[in-house]
Parts: sequence; structure tokens; C-alpha cells
Amino acid sequence: MILRGDMVLAFALAIWTDGAWAQEAAAVDSNTELANLQRGFQYGRYEEVLKRAIQRIDHGNLSEQELIELHKYAGLSAFYLKNMQQAERHLVALIELDPDYALDPFVVPPAAMKYFDQLRKDRAQELNSIREQRRLRSERLQREAEERQRAQRDAEEQRRRLEQLSSRVTVRTVETRSYLVNFLPFGAGQFQQGRNQLGVIFAATEGVLAITSIIAYFAYAAQIRERTTIVDGRVGPSGTYTFTEQGIPADRHSEATAWRDLKYGAGGAFWGAYVIGVVDALYHHQDQVVSSSVTQAATPPTTPAPFPQPGERARLELPTPKTSFFLVSNGIGAGLRMRF
Repeated sequence: MILRGDMVLAFALAIWTDGAWAQEAAAVDSNTELANLQRGFQYGRYEEVLKRAIQRIDHGNLSEQELIELHKYAGLSAFYLKNMQQAERHLVALIELDPDYALDPFVVPPAAMKYFDQLRKDRAQELNSIREQRRLRSERLQREAEERQRAQRDAEEQRRRLEQLSSRVTVRTVETRSYLVNFLPFGAGQFQQGRNQLGVIFAATEGVLAITSIIAYFAYAAQIRERTTIVDGRVGPSGTYTFTEQGIPADRHSEATAWRDLKYGAGGAFWGAYVIGVVDALYHHQDQVVSSSVTQAATPPTTPAPFPQPGERARLELPTPKTSFFLVSNGIGAGLRMRF
């Protein structure tokens, strides 16, 4: 006989439901039985209470609190019936379960209270030993509970760390640097190498020197004047000859000399700074530089990229020298990116 999947599931669900109902019904029956025994005890039906309590105790499957209540009703009922053997048996069992248990003096008569206290005094040494065992058991249970809580916290912390590690991505960038950039002025080689502070110094120095040299060049040129001279009497068919000459007037000679010296000095300093920058860039040059960084993994797109619509032109992107390799920290995936 072959059972279908839904029939098997329904059968298993029915068995589990019956078991749960049975446990719930047993708990309800136990509470109801204790309530009935209490009510019978209050009405003075001591023989019935004693009999039913003994039967329930012998049946077993009781919690500690239920067992204490049953021994109490059975012991007091036996005491009222003058059955001292049963009274001692159940009341002693009661104080062995809970050495510090106290009867209610408003419900229990003084004679029963006195008898119960006498049983406790007669077994004081045994009860002290039981108290010590209960204390040790309580401490052990407390330690076990603390250890379970600590283990749960450690497991939760480990799970959280694993989630963080699994969501992290290590980006490995391989940068290719051009050798020719080192020969460019204004700190280009230093900027390419990531030494921006030194690059700014070279750029500012060379820029100031270049501008100073250019200004001095034009200022010196502005000192030059033209002068026309006419020679007459013996030159040329007309008897005169006219020519133009350029030069610096005597009154401007010192100023022109200062501008000329500044032009050449600034120019020479510019080329000196340029040579120093090139030598420094060549000394620190590396063809490839590898760098790594850890970032959070990007959430993958939930929808695919749309296809080009009719009429749209396809675009081709070529790879460039700078590449980036993506390695997931847990070793599950990898990726490659190429850019300038």
C-alpha cells in the first residue's frame, strides 16, 4: 500500500497533535486532581484524600511542587486519622523535598504544627545535609545556565563576525605607471607616484620661476629702443644715407641689466628644479604598484541589465592599463575591473 505525500503529512500531524493534546490534558487532569484533593481535605474527607494521594504518588510523572502538595495532604490526612506511620512517612518525605517548607498556621491546627516541627527537629542533621545538596545543585544549575548563556552569546558573536567577513570584499588594484611621465615638469612624476606634497612643491617652485623668467624677458625687451641716423654729403646717389639701429639707451642700461640677470637666473633655476624633480621621480619610479582595500560587498542587482532598444547603437569600451582584481575574503568569488 502506497501512501500519498499529503496523506503521510496529515497522519504525522495527527499523531503530533494527539501527543500535544495528551500532554496538555495530563497537566489539566493533574491540576484538577490537586484541586479536588484540596477541596476534599477542606471538607474533612481524610480517608478518600489519603487513598487518592497515595495512588497519585505511586503513579508518578509529577513535578516537585505537585509531589510536595500530595505528601502534605496525605500526611495531614493520616495525622487526623491517627495513622501515625503514614503521617510520618509523608511528612518526612515532604521536608526531605523541601527542608524549609512551612505549614500555614491559619489552616493547620497547633497539634499538627507541633508534630511537623518535631519531625523537622528529629531530622535536623539530615535536613542540613539536604539543604547543602540543594544549595550545591542550585549553584550548579545556575553555573550551567550562565555557561549556556555565555555559549549562546559567543555563538551569536561568532555568527555576526562570520557574516561581516563574508560580506567584506578585498579590492586588489594593480596600477601601471608610465616611465615617460617622470620627464614632465611641474612635479608630474611625483603626482603619478602619489607623493602629492612633494609634487605641489615642485609645481609651485617651477611655476614661479617660469613666470618670473617670462616677465623678465618681456621687461628686458621693453628697454630696447630704435634710433634713426642720417648720413649726408658723401653717401648714395642723393648724397645722404639713412639707417636705423636698436639698442638700450645709456640711462636705461642699469635697469636692463637687472632684468636680463633676473631672466637668466630664473630660467636657470627653473631648469635646475626640473632636473632635480626628474631625478627624484626616476629614483622612486615603479612600473606597477599593487594596493589592497577591504570594502563591504555590493548587493547584486535583482534585475538584469536591459537589452539595447531598436535604433540604439552598441558602444564598445576598451580595457586600459589600470586593472583591479576583486577577491572575496572567504574565497568564494572573484572579479576583474580595468580602468584608467
